[in-house]
Amino acid sequence: MFHGMKIHVRHRLQHIPVKLITWNYQLIVLLVTLIASGCAIHPKVVTEEENKQRVIQDLLSLQKDHDPIQGAISLEEATARALKNNLDLQIELRRKTLTQKQLNLASYDMLPKLVVDLNYNSRSNFSGASSRSLLTGQTSLEPSTSSQKNVFSTALGLSWNILDFGVSYYRAQQAADYVLIQEEQKRSVINRIVQDVRTAYWRAVSYERLLFRMRKLKERVRESIEQNDQIEQERLSNPRNNLEYKRELLGIERELSWLQRDLSSARSQLAALMNIKPGTPFSLVIPERGEFTSKLDLEIGDMEQIALESRPELRELFYKKRINAKETRAAILQMLPGIELRGDYNYSTNSFLFNRDWMSIGSQLSWNLISLISMPAKMDELGAQEELLDAERLSMSMAVLAQLHVSLAQFGSINEEYRAAYEYLQVQKSIIRLTKVEAYTGKVSEHALIREEMNTLLAEVRSDKIYSDLENAYAGIYVSLGLDPIPADLDSENLSNLTAELAEHWSKR
Repeated sequence: MFHGMKIHVRHRLQHIPVKLITWNYQLIVLLVTLIASGCAIHPKVVTEEENKQRVIQDLLSLQKDHDPIQGAISLEEATARALKNNLDLQIELRRKTLTQKQLNLASYDMLPKLVVDLNYNSRSNFSGASSRSLLTGQTSLEPSTSSQKNVFSTALGLSWNILDFGVSYYRAQQAADYVLIQEEQKRSVINRIVQDVRTAYWRAVSYERLLFRMRKLKERVRESIEQNDQIEQERLSNPRNNLEYKRELLGIERELSWLQRDLSSARSQLAALMNIKPGTPFSLVIPERGEFTSKLDLEIGDMEQIALESRPELRELFYKKRINAKETRAAILQMLPGIELRGDYNYSTNSFLFNRDWMSIGSQLSWNLISLISMPAKMDELGAQEELLDAERLSMSMAVLAQLHVSLAQFGSINEEYRAAYEYLQVQKSIIRLTKVEAYTGKVSEHALIREEMNTLLAEVRSDKIYSDLENAYAGIYVSLGLDPIPADLDSENLSNLTAELAEHWSKR
């Protein structure tokens, strides 16, 4: 029997043309080669032209005009420009927009799935078959077919998995919490930018207000040193007095260089914060110096409560813990059996079918039993994550309270330092007035007058620098409290409105 079967197969193979076998083999080799070459991926280094185009586009974007500069820039306008144009803040705003889009996308996962299925099958011959009796082994039916050579079929199905709906519901809630987390991160960036602008502004004001006088003073110091050297060479006075006077002049010159270098970068930092093109000329409003009158009318206990409630870092950890709780509920749902309900409309061009279009409905129950085994490990992981978040919250709470007390202590110390510097400046101003009168009447020498003028300007420079530090420390208290420094939504404000609202908001605060 088997011998006869071998002869029959060999007989059928002999009728297959050798050219057809060779052509099929070549076709298979060609297809395999094309697929292999298409899947081969090689690193592609950016070309020099592409790199140049990127630089040109970036420079055009950086040089894009924002609100034109009209007149001297006040602290409120500088802050408003930074809030509208600062690139770091623009990144945070776009991240918030991205998380909002992700939330909108996550909401669609709760909807049923509507699927269109299109199929086209083509054969070189008919698909046919015959039947053979399992009892006698005899063929009981002639070869027949129930399908055409070319068949197009389509199906429109609506399915809804109840388990997937529940999991998607918690995923959407988590996406909503991520939007709130991004909002807290944006608040943190805004607080940092406002503090940086305040610091850079007051330091730039000090530099701009005293730059001319510092330069003139350095010129007079250098002239005095040269005159002193001439007197020393001619031995017209006591050498020891000349050396002590020269030492004093060199000390003043050195301190002026330190102060000038310390304040000179503030203007560039302020321009960068406002996203003003480097080299663009602008001037600042120069307010009058006086006693620092800003005060905090809050008890320390109330300030601690405000900080623990308002700091973005703590609120962010709260949302993360809420996300972890929803992940626990989603994990429990994934352990349950899933029920899928389905309805389909089907159509086929196969003319052998008695009904070429039909409706079908069905349901399916599936249960991943492995999820029951892995559930304890999953719950352990979520429990450890919750404990970690609790520990981070306690650690962050302690850090927030410590930062609040440090900022208060720093403000008190600098406030006392400024009070002493301001009183010293007032005394020095009185001294220089008397010295000018005495120099005019000939009671004191020109060197004494120069020395007191130097002392007066140095006292003013020191007072201005300490005032800048005091403004920074004052802003640091509000950062440690987590209070929002802006009164309205950035997205709906133009520069003039935001500047006016900042001025009103800060005056009330």
